[in-house]
Formats: sequence, C-alpha cells, structure tokens
Amino acid sequence: MLQPDYPITTERLLLRPATIADLDDMYAYKSQPDVCRYLPYEPMSREDVAERIKGLWARTELTEVGQGLNLCVEDRASGRLLGDVVLFWRSAENRTGEIGYVFSPDAAGHGYATEAATALLRLGFEGLSLHRIKAEIDGRNHPSARVLERLGMRREAVHLQNMWFKNEWSDSVIYAMLADEWRGQGVTGSARALLRDGSEPNSVDI
Repeated sequence: MLQPDYPITTERLLLRPATIADLDDMYAYKSQPDVCRYLPYEPMSREDVAERIKGLWARTELTEVGQGLNLCVEDRASGRLLGDVVLFWRSAENRTGEIGYVFSPDAAGHGYATEAATALLRLGFEGLSLHRIKAEIDGRNHPSARVLERLGMRREAVHLQNMWFKNEWSDSVIYAMLADEWRGQGVTGSARALLRDGSEPNSVDI
C-alpha cells in the first residue's frame, strides 16, 4: 500500500490530491487540443473535469493493483496550479508501476515536469517498493521524451505503428528505470539540480 502524507513537497512544488477548487485551472489546460494531442483522451469539457475530480482523481492512496494516484502540482511560491501527474500500480507480483504527467503551456520551460516526476519516482520506489517503473509516450512527443531522459530513465523500446490513436497510426516509445538504478544514482543531472536549488534545465521542459 501507498499512503502518502500530503502535501508532498519538492524544492518548488507541492503535490496533492485535486479538489473541486482546482476545477477552473484544470479545465483551462485540459480543454486545449494541443495539450491533449498525445494524451489518451480528447479535450475535456468543464463537466468532464469536474466528474473526474469527484471520482477517478479523488483517490488519495494506492491499496490494490490497477489503481492510479493522480496528484495536482502546485507552485509553492504562488499557489498556482501548474499541472497534474499520475502514478499507476501495474503489478504486485512483478512490482511494476508507470508514471504520467500533463502540464499547462503556461508552465513550460521551467523544469516543473522533471521535478514533479522525480517525486513520483520516489513515491513508487521508496513508498510502494516497486522494482520497475515505466513511462510510455507517443514517438512524436519529443518534449516528454526529454523529461524522461533527464530523469535518467532508459529508452527501452520503440513499437512502430502499434496504436491506432486518434485516427492515425502511432509509434509508442517505452522508457523505464529499475529500483537499483534509482538507488544507485538517485535523481540525475538536471533533476538533481532541481531538487537541490530549483535551477532550470538548459533544454525546454513541459
């Protein structure tokens, strides 16, 4: 089981469960076609977002396989909602999980996704004792790939045109990290700098 103490803090961010007070801010970016281009859902209506905040995104702990923990990412200094992240518990026997994230375009370029995803990896490896955590992205989603590479995740596989995704064939790319790699290197490169002093990576982040 994973029962985090909230809020989860990093150098610049707070990770916490969504509340109905987040509705307008979440709808502002989840309704944008460009934001949802590589996400497994279409741009959301305000009603869609409200329903998920009250239902699917209301979970505050992981108690069984198949569940996902969705958390809002808030700027500690301003209280502004920047985006949201998710940790899935995929298998108990194999101790595997998966991470995902989506951020407002207004938050781009500051390394927030790297910083928040680092906190997710820590939750998975240290809180849930996972052995392996993966991320799966569309092959055209280059900004997301840069986030995963900054985290120190390995690009393990490219599956060519394996998904009929939003009316076209799409490649999926698999990144992953093992618990031994996490323990051996902690967070890497720019992600380490973010947790230490809030500095920003050289390349553009989402």
